[in-house]
Amino acid sequence: MKIKHLITIGLILASTSLAWTILGAVVAQRSASSGEKLFVDIKSNWGPAMIQQHPRIYYASPASGKTMREIQPESSIVKVDLRYDPKQKGLLWYRTYEVDFQGSYQMVNPTPIRQTVYLEFVLPAKGTSYDNFELRVGDKPSTNRTPQEGKITEAILMEPGDTAPVTIAYRSRGLDTWQYTFSSNRRVRNFVLSMTTNFKEIDFPPGTSSPTARQLAATNGTFEWNYPDVIDAHAIGMAMPSVVNPGPTVERITRFAPISLLFFFTVLVLVGLSFGVSLHPMNYFFLAAGFFSFQLLLAYLVDIVPLLPSFLIACVISLILVCGYVLAVSGVRLAVIAAIAQITYLILFSYSFFFEGLAGITITIGAILTLAILMMLTAKLNWDQVFEDAGKPTTIRPPLPPLPVANS
Repeated sequence: MKIKHLITIGLILASTSLAWTILGAVVAQRSASSGEKLFVDIKSNWGPAMIQQHPRIYYASPASGKTMREIQPESSIVKVDLRYDPKQKGLLWYRTYEVDFQGSYQMVNPTPIRQTVYLEFVLPAKGTSYDNFELRVGDKPSTNRTPQEGKITEAILMEPGDTAPVTIAYRSRGLDTWQYTFSSNRRVRNFVLSMTTNFKEIDFPPGTSSPTARQLAATNGTFEWNYPDVIDAHAIGMAMPSVVNPGPTVERITRFAPISLLFFFTVLVLVGLSFGVSLHPMNYFFLAAGFFSFQLLLAYLVDIVPLLPSFLIACVISLILVCGYVLAVSGVRLAVIAAIAQITYLILFSYSFFFEGLAGITITIGAILTLAILMMLTAKLNWDQVFEDAGKPTTIRPPLPPLPVANS
């Protein structure tokens, strides 16, 4: 192996890395440009993240400093059913869901006189629809009022100490998170919220409290928040499970591809030396092109095929190109080593980006194992003999004279 060959292989690695950098920037730009437009479309169709406020109950109190005095329901029983249904648009997944909401509240007149008690219900989000909407106060039928600035207000005349049931129900759709919030510095009594989901991946948004009880099954979950008597209760919420987005995942795989190729070239060079096989830099150029074909094909295949099938197709084609070429150039032994190295450094390293937080530790473990194996393989190698011809000029020998031919 000549020093100039090593330098040329290094230049091939640098040039391929530059090509990967350009491809990663193209994928990032495609994801960003399509994501902004598609997010507006998804938000208009499914609605934004939903934040359901606790109903506001109040009555007129001229004797107090405030015109209206708020009171809390005597009891609140809320049932929420979340059905996660993500949608893919372009290179991105959007965490959309459907929600069935049902709340049962008990209003009370705490004063010693007859009062007109008001219930104010705020819709959880603008720009979305509410199917099967129901709001009933006492014995009245469901309201037919139209929301004003996202609020519906109903009133009921109540005798001292009387209670009246309130029922609120609807079906709607949202994006990313669902939350139930309380007014700040308010006291909540006898409040229970039960939530069922069609997923078991738990992720509570920042600022929300953990459930007081939970039960997880193979494909769903049941959660309960029980507040017997709480001052300044924290919000309740659930974030939809994270999904592997094709665009950002392909971008990360592309940007880290030079590390895979560096390991692959290192293994091929050192193992080739131990086998007595020295590939020409031109061979390494074609091997780098075979590696690059994986990310290039993956970047444009995910537009029309789901991420995992696209990943598998790109893996198979790249393996055929690289390992088939090594087999044709140097034989079976080095081709087997090339196949193992490519599966490890290209496929496994790339697949680790499908899982949040595993890429770094996967690459670190792979690097340490590679170092250990190469140290054992090359421990007996005579490096002086390997590079003995690196600095010597090539001696041109004259051709041998032809052998004399005997006369017949």
